[in-house]
Amino acid sequence: MKKMISWNVNGLRACVTKGFLEYFKETDADVFCIQETKLQEGQIDLPAEGYRQYWNYAEKKGYSGTAVFTKEEPLSAAYGIGVPEHDKEGRVITLEYPEYYLVTCYTPNSQNELARLPYRMEWEDAFLSYLKKLEEKKPIVFCGDLNVAHKEIDLKNPKTNRKNAGFTDEERNKFSGLLESGFVDTFRYFYPDKTEIYSWWSYRFSARAKNAGWRIDYFCVSESLADKLVSADIHTDVLGSDHCPVELVIAL
Repeated sequence: MKKMISWNVNGLRACVTKGFLEYFKETDADVFCIQETKLQEGQIDLPAEGYRQYWNYAEKKGYSGTAVFTKEEPLSAAYGIGVPEHDKEGRVITLEYPEYYLVTCYTPNSQNELARLPYRMEWEDAFLSYLKKLEEKKPIVFCGDLNVAHKEIDLKNPKTNRKNAGFTDEERNKFSGLLESGFVDTFRYFYPDKTEIYSWWSYRFSARAKNAGWRIDYFCVSESLADKLVSADIHTDVLGSDHCPVELVIAL
């Protein structure tokens, strides 16, 4: 049985001052993935006894970045998706275990006025190709801030956000295509119709107090692992970032 957590911390140094380490210790996950560390190597020394740490940093300072903390030593670790133009921002870490791959991902945001949407579309295709190549060898658990609310029930105000980053038809269709290619959105597997459960809230307009949020943080698994799923959760009560942690328990 593996308990896995994924959390976009929106700057790890800031999150550490807001209770990150307390939550990290309390949750006692087997695997703990973080996105948007906003760090360069050597900028933080995180005491995580009993865990091996893997970090992927962006070339640009104070931007993007991912990390994985794992109790079980993986067979191997890889950084990026093997495409140089996509691997400068520290967005992906892959750990190989005997029975599966674990991938954590921080998907590029399409940005204001969708300035980065064309790049995002290229990224989506390259990332899916990467996952499917891995899957030829063994099944995958992947998680992270995927920067898309898939269906209208995945955000508070779907009508007014239809052409905004994270809820464009293009981004939603890419996520639909990913699921159709053989992956399971684990939260929806357990809660297909559950509404008003979100993982991100804008810092503006008291959005979190009003629960005007978006569900953009995910655990997904290869369809062949569906019968091993035990539970999925979104820890909306955990503060420290504009995102909250998401959880998967899986019998691996």
